[in-house]
Amino acid sequence: MTEHETDKSRRILLTVLLSIAGGIVAIASAIPFIKSLLPSERTKVAGGTIKADLDKLAPGEEVTMKWRGKPVWILRRTPQMLSNLEKLEPRLRDPFSEVKSQQPPYAQNLARSIKPEFFICIGLCTHLGCVPKYRPDIAPADLGPNWLGGYFCPCHGSRFDLAGRVYKGVPAPTNLVIPPHHYSGGNEIVIGEN
Repeated sequence: MTEHETDKSRRILLTVLLSIAGGIVAIASAIPFIKSLLPSERTKVAGGTIKADLDKLAPGEEVTMKWRGKPVWILRRTPQMLSNLEKLEPRLRDPFSEVKSQQPPYAQNLARSIKPEFFICIGLCTHLGCVPKYRPDIAPADLGPNWLGGYFCPCHGSRFDLAGRVYKGVPAPTNLVIPPHHYSGGNEIVIGEN
């Protein structure tokens, strides 16, 4: 082999090796750029769904989860809590959930839920967005003898029953909002989609 042929084969080898190295560098630098175009984990959680196993919830117990940056309450109502709902109808502003924007169609019933035992709502007062307190006690001194359990907003005194229905004569204009949800089997709930 002549010197000219050796230089030519070296040039080809160097060209191939540099092309491969350049390709690797291009791919390696493109990966972070492509990843930056995908939604972050925080964004996925903010707009996605959340799941909860309701079998772990004791009767009368409430848990708070976060969905889209808002508190979501899940309450497992007792038979007494459910029987008290009907007694409150004359004291409520929207007892039959006629304001359609506040709940999906499957929650337009006395219990405002798919399964009456479980109540799911966004835990923000419809007046100015304060977080009401869960007050399951009956006739406490500070809420009066007609209180049969529910949610009390300490900011401006709004009251809601254990189905999130707003009382008459309080600042909150509407019932608590029911988020879209469904049961994925048994008592596992998926919040964020109908």
